[in-house]
Amino acid sequence: MNTPAKANLFFFFKLPAAWWCGVRVKTLSETACTTRVRLRWINQNPFRSMFWAVQGMAAEIATGILLISKIRSQNLNVSSLVITNEAEFTKKAVGKITFQCNEGESIDQLINTLNATKQPQTIWLKAVGADESGAVVATFKFKWSIKIRTHE
Repeated sequence: MNTPAKANLFFFFKLPAAWWCGVRVKTLSETACTTRVRLRWINQNPFRSMFWAVQGMAAEIATGILLISKIRSQNLNVSSLVITNEAEFTKKAVGKITFQCNEGESIDQLINTLNATKQPQTIWLKAVGADESGAVVATFKFKWSIKIRTHE
């Protein structure tokens, strides 16, 4: 999943709810991941804005793809899981919403610690969602747990 196209194909088969709601990975680099979702009939709430859970999917994918791509780039056999999350909504989400996670360096440090200690690690990763004008509509934080898989 080192390219947006591969990530989007992965979601088509493994997370079809996100795919059908319109969540797409737009950019993926060593330091950041950007996802985008547009308000449509299928992902709206009764108030004519984007359902909070759709925003959550886009935000989680922005953090998760960055984490998974870094784990895979080092060919590690690691399990990962979101263990808690927080969200703050600051504006009605309408139009095209872009979520950005810029935590690549923090993930590198986490993986280095995991490799050195072989002990489970946790990290808070943040994704900020903005509308087309650049106004922040939501900020999501996900606490990820990662550990080396054992073959017991």
